[in-house]
Order: sequence, then C-alpha cells, then structure tokens
Amino acid sequence: MKRTTNQLSILGILAILFTIIFSCAEKSEAQKSAISTKNLNRPNIILFVADDHGLDAIGAYGNPVIKTPNLDKLAAEGARFTNAYCTSASCAASRSVILTGKYGHATGSYGHVHDYHHFSTYDTVKSLPKILEKSGYETARIGKYHLAPESVYHFQKVLEANPRSTYEMAEKCQGVLTSEKPFFLYFCTDDPHRANSTDPSRWDAPNSFGNRPEGYPGVETVTYDPKDVLVPDFLPDSKESREEIAQYYQSISRIDQGFGKLMQLLKDSGKADNTIVIYISDNGMAFPGAKTTLYEPGMKLPCIVKDPFVKKKGYVVDAMITWADLTPTIIDMAKIDPKPYKLHGKSFKNVLNEDNPKDWNEVYASHTFHEITMYYPMRVVRSGNYKLIRNIEWRAEYPFASDLWAASTWQEVYRNDKEYFGKRKVKNYLFRPEFELYDLLKDPDELKNLAYNPDYKQKLDELIVKMKTFQKETRDPWLITWDHDSSLQGTGVNL
Repeated sequence: MKRTTNQLSILGILAILFTIIFSCAEKSEAQKSAISTKNLNRPNIILFVADDHGLDAIGAYGNPVIKTPNLDKLAAEGARFTNAYCTSASCAASRSVILTGKYGHATGSYGHVHDYHHFSTYDTVKSLPKILEKSGYETARIGKYHLAPESVYHFQKVLEANPRSTYEMAEKCQGVLTSEKPFFLYFCTDDPHRANSTDPSRWDAPNSFGNRPEGYPGVETVTYDPKDVLVPDFLPDSKESREEIAQYYQSISRIDQGFGKLMQLLKDSGKADNTIVIYISDNGMAFPGAKTTLYEPGMKLPCIVKDPFVKKKGYVVDAMITWADLTPTIIDMAKIDPKPYKLHGKSFKNVLNEDNPKDWNEVYASHTFHEITMYYPMRVVRSGNYKLIRNIEWRAEYPFASDLWAASTWQEVYRNDKEYFGKRKVKNYLFRPEFELYDLLKDPDELKNLAYNPDYKQKLDELIVKMKTFQKETRDPWLITWDHDSSLQGTGVNL
C-alpha cells in the first residue's frame, strides 16, 4: 500500500514526538534516580530548641543538682560548645535569626510576633526550611513557632501536641522520623518559659514554669528542694529566687525526658546513624539580668551537637559561634551551597573536626525590642576576652518584660527597696551608660565597666570600629545613631 506524502509527514512527526516523549521519560527517571541517590547521602537533621534554657541548668555544663541524663548523654556522644551565643535575647527575634542566618535588624524581625507586637520578617527573606525543601528535604515543625509570616517560614508538615510535654511532642514525630526522604525536624518546646502566675493574688508566689500538680502523661515528675538549687551570681540568693529556680529546674527535667523519648524513637527508626542532632535554647533563663539583656546570662547558651559522621565524642569546643551561624551550618551539613543566600553567619561544620579551630574568636549581637513596649536597642561585639555593649537608648530606664517584672524574684527586691539585685546595684541595672566594656577573663560577671577608663580607650575605639563595620555590612538601620550616619537610608521615593 502506497503512503501519501502527507501520511509520511504525519508518521515522521509522530516518530519525533514519540522519541521526545520517551527521551523526557528517560530523563525524568534519571533525574529521580539522581535525586534519590543524592538523598541517600544526605543526613537527617533535628534542631531542638528549648525556650529560655540558660547555660546554668544542664548537668553536662557543670550543674551537679539538676537531672538531665539524656542531654548529658548527647554531650557525651557529641560536641559541647562553651562559647555559643544567641544574637538577640528575646524569643521571636532570636528564632528569626536561627532560621534565616541573618540578624533581625536586617530582616525586620525586631521583636515579638504575637498579639499587638506584630513584628514580621520581610517576605523576600529565604528561610532555612524553604531552602531545605527546595533541595529535597521533608521539613516538619512541632511546638512553639513564634515567627511570621508563614510564607517565609513555611514547613511542609505542622505537627500538633502540647508544647509543655516534650514526651507527647516526641511521640507525634514518629511519622517524620520514618520518612523516606531526608528530613529536617524543628522541635520547639514551651519549656522552661514562664507560665501564667501560680497565684495572681500573691506577689511572692513562685511561677510554675509550666509545671502542674497532676504532671504530664509519660513523664516522671522530678521536683527540687529550693535549698538545693544553685543560684547564679547575677540573681539574689533569696527565698523567692530559690523557689522559682526549683520550678525552672523541674521544667527542664521534663524537657530532658521528652528529648530522651525522641532519641529512643530515632534509634528505633534505624536512622540514628544518619541523623545530626542539635540542642540549643533561644535565649537565657527567664529571670531579670538574663533574658532580654545582652549580658552573658542572657545570650551565652547551651549548644550540643551530635554529628554521627564525626569520630570524636564527648569533647568541648571553645570556638565562638552565634545563632546566625546555625542556618549556614545546617545548609552545609545538608550539602547545599550557601553562597546564593548571602547569609550573615558562617558554617561551623568543620569546627566539629578541628582540635583548635582558628578565626572563631569574635561574635556580634543585635537586640532592639522584646515586647513592643520594650524599645531598648543594644549592639554587641565580643572580640577575644573583651566585650563591648552599646546601649543606644541609654538615657532611658531599662525596660522589663511583663513576666519578668511580675516575677517574685524581682518583686522581692523591688518591694523592699533593696540596693542590690545579685551582684549588681539596682540603679546600675536600670540605668546604663552608652558604652559598657568588660574584660570577661578578669570580670566574668560584667561589673567593672572599662569604657570610661583612659587606659582602655584604645580598646574601646578598636571595638567601636568593629561594631560600626558590622552594622554597615549587615545593613543595620540603627547605624544612623552614630553621628546621624544616613548612608544606609533610601531616598524615600518609589521609582
């Protein structure tokens, strides 16, 4: 049978289309295979973030009273950082840094998100969960979120559980732990954040820190005698302070049990040998003198990293890192190129393999708001043993977070008109100079301000230069507070 020219042309076109379709199908299968192979070589990552857990209350960091066996085990199997810092000692602002690798002053994340505070990250910012999702990770979160907008901080899975029960939270994560894809689990507790007042009718009643008489399912209630707790030097050693610290300890022991449950479920999933686990807190303990301040108790925090691909176990890392370094580190661990994202932090992945890491002796911090009524911008540079704090709003009285003001630990001092709060005079806590310069080696409690000592003028000037450079490089709007420097301002005109 003879075929017409038109028929031959149609057959030719069909043959070409079939070849293209077949080729695309082959290519698609090859791409899927390549992604699958790539995923097999990528670790799972768990980022566990406690809420207001200071360096003072973990056995692995030297507290002999508190019971944290599961966190201590993590430290024994991994690396314990001793110079890890948040960059803003406030929940929401700190979490924005954790998940973007950028300082809050550069992303619009100036303070709290919830209620009337309403701070929100710019919608152009690329967050860690979205970067990981784009690269083939399954992303999931559970517990405290405290970020906005959701379009920036999007997770593929949102798991629901009581954020005061890490045990229940852990159980709800089983589906993520058995994912066929590499996963990133963002696990955030409400503990040991302060809760509503234990007894609103009594100013001297200790806060419950989420503890309750009936306890929590699956959790053994661990209580502490106030006389046995360790009172940090920056707090008054009072009945009220000890009672609140005992509640704080109890809340942390609940975290520890939930963390242990999560680690057991991870082991049962068969993925423990391919999962990196990071434990941190967003800021220091929820007591005046720590949380919301950029003194050491507010910003120097626990950071424990267990990387199964690192042979060393139970070792201490003294490299200075900040939470701005977490996103670049996790991206690095996930084998993703961080360059396109222009992050402020840098990866400390290689530090885990080095005995004496170099060039990790300088960190910066930036705090602007806690609650919207707490405007008190501070910028910090720590270089070696020296730390400079600039209190930009230094003429104002230092503001209190509402829950810290109500704390019986503070009220006992305030109502009795006491001169000292811990080692620091109350008037010096409330009214601060523009500059505070400390030698942390000689003065770890940050009591002797060297900023106005002529012998330290050269060091002060050196750190001021570093601070200004940091603000310029990270496009900090508060650069204008140095001699009305408006170099970062736009024209105010939309072109």
